[in-house]
Amino acid sequence: MLTKENSILILIDVQGNLAHQMYEKETLFEALVKMIKGARALEIPIIWVEQNPKGLGETIPVVADLLTNQSKVAKSTFSCLGDQEFLRQLDRESKNQVMLVGIEAHVCVYQTALDLLKKDYQVTIITDAISSRTKENKLLALENLRAAGALMSSVEMALFEMLKKAEGPVFKEIIKIVK
Repeated sequence: MLTKENSILILIDVQGNLAHQMYEKETLFEALVKMIKGARALEIPIIWVEQNPKGLGETIPVVADLLTNQSKVAKSTFSCLGDQEFLRQLDRESKNQVMLVGIEAHVCVYQTALDLLKKDYQVTIITDAISSRTKENKLLALENLRAAGALMSSVEMALFEMLKKAEGPVFKEIIKIVK
């Protein structure tokens, strides 16, 4: 089970025109916003990654505007683990439960998840907060990741799993986020 003490959120490549080509993009963007806000409320660290920002463009504003006080990692590898700065940030956080959100499910999310699993991280795919250009590629990625040992969750499921109880100011904040 996810715990807020051991979890980290990795936001992968939600950039430029590519983000707007995603299958069910409105649902994706809404889920990403909720997940980032929820992670902030629970004080979960976030690593923000962009794939070749000069070529693909910047993270879409609806997401980037939630991360104004945070640095981002620019990478050229499909797997985030191919980037030294990403590895430094991941190691610095010392968390063993990694939640993945972003695009594309069958490329960068997929390869990052597999590399994390090889390094014995518990990987949770937030299924409503990832996508690909086609439904088929998203579903194929989810199927293969599940078979490889990744756990599947949703924004609400993950947030309430880390919250643990229905009381207090953080609970009230999470309720507002997910509604």
